[in-house]
Amino acid sequence: MPRGQKSKNRAREKCRRAQEETQGMLGPQATAAVAEEPQVSPSPRSKDILQGSPAAEAPSTPQGPQKAPSTITPAAVALCPNSDEDISDQEEESQNPSQVQPTIQHFQRGPIDKKVGMLVHYLLYKYQMKEPVTKGDMLKNIIQTYKNHYLHILRRASEHLELVFGLDMKEVDTSKHTYVLVNKLEASYEGRVSEDRGLPKTGLLMMVLGVIFKKGNCATEEQVWEVLNLLGVYAGRKHFIFGDPKKLITKDLVRQRYLEYRQVPNSDPPSYEFLWGPRAHAETSKMKVLEFLAKVHDTIPSAFQSRYEEALRDEEERARARAAARTHISAMASAGSRAMSSSSSCPK
Repeated sequence: MPRGQKSKNRAREKCRRAQEETQGMLGPQATAAVAEEPQVSPSPRSKDILQGSPAAEAPSTPQGPQKAPSTITPAAVALCPNSDEDISDQEEESQNPSQVQPTIQHFQRGPIDKKVGMLVHYLLYKYQMKEPVTKGDMLKNIIQTYKNHYLHILRRASEHLELVFGLDMKEVDTSKHTYVLVNKLEASYEGRVSEDRGLPKTGLLMMVLGVIFKKGNCATEEQVWEVLNLLGVYAGRKHFIFGDPKKLITKDLVRQRYLEYRQVPNSDPPSYEFLWGPRAHAETSKMKVLEFLAKVHDTIPSAFQSRYEEALRDEEERARARAAARTHISAMASAGSRAMSSSSSCPK
């Protein structure tokens, strides 16, 4: 048997044993939440990502220079696909909402890393089933003998869920340590970004919004794909989480009004550019997107100096708008109360 074929067989057998072990640890209820976890190569450097060299934007302070965004975190690299087949050569695969499809790619260097991957799958399963999860659940079903590493495992799993899927982990009951996963863009919208029952795609949207913001609030199609390619997301290549990325970005998210996709004026041959859509302005902010980018690059928002200042101005404008809206509502309520009082005091 050729050496390459032997290596493939050994890899398949290793994945099979790992999956069987995971299923045994979780039990039948959560078996659907576990899938094979293929390995990925080390995190790529993010040279020239988003806007030239980000290090040029890192200001110095009395406490010393801030950490410049020079690399992409391993969690962000998990966006990389496990298939490089063309969209045209593949049939669309339907997702069973009661099961989590193979989704996670991360380094498997030891048992702690494996627990992180298992916890991510488990939490995604709970999210799709719309069920909260407690610390006790995680310790019993996933962490088990690694209780001393619980906080570390939970932190890394939470980071992965945020950067890849755009899900924030919120503690809703501090006494029982009960958690739920919340989509970053669901504050004013009852559905999911993808408007289907599959896995949330908010992480990709937040990355695209970040590229647009970093490019001066308008990014060419080439600039967007240049960044997504660094994360292993390609137009015309099916992605194991996002399906057809080009359709998702240029059609689905545009139809849902998260993005605007328009032809560049007077371009010949035609070229296209992206802007934030009205729903993106309503459901997130420049500061939130900048905070997301900072986590992707393992840095702080102020490392992107010029955009950080713009985001601060945007936050101030939003605060003034909210205050004006509250004042208007209060004035309307007071006027209504006076009218009611006047009406009730009129002589019969």
